[in-house]
Amino acid sequence: MTVAFGATVVGRLAPSPTGALHLGNARTFLLAWLSVRARGGTLLLRVEDIDGPRIKSGAVHATLEDLRWLGLDWDGEPLLQSERFAQHRAAAERLVLAGLAYPCVCTRKEVEEAASAPHEGGEHEPVYPGTCRGRFTSLAEAEAATGRAAALRFIVDVDAVPFVDRFAGPQPGRIRGDFVVAKRDGLPAYQLAVVVDDAAQGVTEVLRADDLLPSTPRQLLLYRALGLREPQFAHVPLVVGGDGLRLAKRHGDTSLRHLRDRGVAADAVVGFLAATLGLRPRGARCVPAELLPGFELATVPRGQVRGDDHGLL
Repeated sequence: MTVAFGATVVGRLAPSPTGALHLGNARTFLLAWLSVRARGGTLLLRVEDIDGPRIKSGAVHATLEDLRWLGLDWDGEPLLQSERFAQHRAAAERLVLAGLAYPCVCTRKEVEEAASAPHEGGEHEPVYPGTCRGRFTSLAEAEAATGRAAALRFIVDVDAVPFVDRFAGPQPGRIRGDFVVAKRDGLPAYQLAVVVDDAAQGVTEVLRADDLLPSTPRQLLLYRALGLREPQFAHVPLVVGGDGLRLAKRHGDTSLRHLRDRGVAADAVVGFLAATLGLRPRGARCVPAELLPGFELATVPRGQVRGDDHGLL
């Protein structure tokens, strides 16, 4: 479903079916839903299923089922990102033709060994030192010369892309190193696919967890390079465990499926999430629609949220 730009906000839910949805995912999706629905906007759903090896069998169906169980709805039919590879490929080719991307045959190990700094700002990602920039004139030449499949990297010639986040406020947008836009298997990298698809769907607001803040400068560069309209970004606090790290299995099973299988009601889960948003007292029960009157994103607490002390079982 493609929506034209206008006065109405257009948001999206963009789950990735690489595992069961947990309370952290649910909180972010609930906030994205509230932010759009409270302003009478359009909310789309796109399943980001391009990370092939990590996609779990049956996860797409289970993800949609969990969202419906929570009481979250969307407009139009869900879009599978994997159905848009042709559009992603065309965008990558445009970048190459414009001299903004180039083939790279470096392995991750080689990048790590050659990098002058240990990481880029994205989690566990080394700074690319530019080894292949200007080395080859085409993918075919790169692959013929080295016998390796080549990725495509976007040229970064700035140190920062400042932006104002709707929730987190002004951001310096620090960025270092040319980044991958198409992987060695020819599939699009997340950074490119999400930009191409959000623009095609007319998305005006991207609300997601703040672990993706380092991705935003890259995506802004791609919007500008491709001549696409930029959405407004809103990055909300990540849900963590007692150790302060991203919610994961080590913190116990906080998946919606686990809670459902143990008889926890959807309104109890939404009530817990609403309490973390400062919208209901702890222990309250509610459905998403009951949280809409008077909802303002600015009133949401700004600190990290514990998800492993939910008290729902």
